[in-house]
Amino acid sequence: MVPVAQLYVRDLPLLRPPGRADLLQVLWCPFDHEPDDKPLTALFWRTAAEVDDVLAAPPEPFEVENDGYVPEPCLLAPEQITEYPNCMELGAELQQQLADWSRWQAAGVDRRYAPAPDEFYWNELSVIPGWKVGGWTRWGLTDPVPRLCNACGTGMDPLLTIASSEWASNTRSWIPYEDQALSTASLDNPQPWNPTRLDLARGYDLQLHVCPVSPDHPHIGLIQ
Repeated sequence: MVPVAQLYVRDLPLLRPPGRADLLQVLWCPFDHEPDDKPLTALFWRTAAEVDDVLAAPPEPFEVENDGYVPEPCLLAPEQITEYPNCMELGAELQQQLADWSRWQAAGVDRRYAPAPDEFYWNELSVIPGWKVGGWTRWGLTDPVPRLCNACGTGMDPLLTIASSEWASNTRSWIPYEDQALSTASLDNPQPWNPTRLDLARGYDLQLHVCPVSPDHPHIGLIQ
């Protein structure tokens, strides 16, 4: 198993851990697993104060199927963001309003969105790119589908999105201010949008969902 993320509740209150836990560790097997050809993930909730045997560096895996499944060590700098659901999760009336340029024009939106007003919602407001805790589910590879707990049938909540990139050419407004000066590719930094160097399903993301009823119920992973 390869370590993927270590998240503290003090930095990310949305984690909502069970019991006294205040630390989430996410690991995965760096091989494709059925049925969706994605890494097999494992979640460990721990109490940070009780972790006394800390390794200076995680052990390297003996073998990997895909180098894109071994993340480059990075330091996360979490910030709270407001986002809105994928357009496919909205009703027909709201979708029609998003396509009405006069509404966006009255709000002062850039005229370059006039030919396709709903793209402003897609690019600037809906479902942020990059790694995130909680938030709305990403869709695109498939239409929205129910995410139900295999143990009790309850609708599952997004826990963590593991992303292949932090932004794309049409989502540059989401680039953190502190990263904008170095957001253009160079010889020294050929992929500034992907500091972890992960590559999931040729550029998609893996979103982990958990059951709100019990942390002991199995989580699910969704490639989108």
